[in-house]
Amino acid sequence: MNRLFFPRLVLAMALGLTACGSYPPLPTNLPRALPSTTVGPGDVFEVHVMGEPNLPKEYRVNPDGSIDFPYVARLVVQNLEPQDISSLIRRKLQEGKILNDPQVSVSVKQYNSKKIAVIGQVTKPGSVPYTDSLRLVDALSQAGWFTPLAASNHILLTRLTKDGGSVTVELSVDAITDGKRPDIPLQAGDTIKVPEKVF
Repeated sequence: MNRLFFPRLVLAMALGLTACGSYPPLPTNLPRALPSTTVGPGDVFEVHVMGEPNLPKEYRVNPDGSIDFPYVARLVVQNLEPQDISSLIRRKLQEGKILNDPQVSVSVKQYNSKKIAVIGQVTKPGSVPYTDSLRLVDALSQAGWFTPLAASNHILLTRLTKDGGSVTVELSVDAITDGKRPDIPLQAGDTIKVPEKVF
């Protein structure tokens, strides 16, 4: 066996361990992502009324925050949770004597009123729609992923806080895609900045 094999193996393992340890640690000061499930203009949701298959199922919130629902005219749904919209539709159907005991469920398909900003060294910088399952890698993928100049090991994530301030942390997408760090859940209003590599 080649006498150089073991020294080379030890060197390769050392380099591998160094590489694994070179990722920045997960930030501890990033506020936990809060769900943002109230609807606003442009959002799309489905309404299911049990036993009424002929009723339209999909609705887009108008610019004034309303929808036009059959038999009950215009309903203002802006800033309501899905369960609140269900209760509103149920009540209006009962008040109008359309249905005696309607069972109504609402599920949001698109939160177009809530955005995540992705700027810097990505192929398609701009905004991506927020969903309650959106994570960092998902948002970057929707923005077309990195340009060749991207410093993917030094992503900056800025998140608004409850007191009106903001927190910015540095994250390594390389560590996430390599399975060394967990992906980061996002919240509506987050800004992801991909800086340029420093040569």
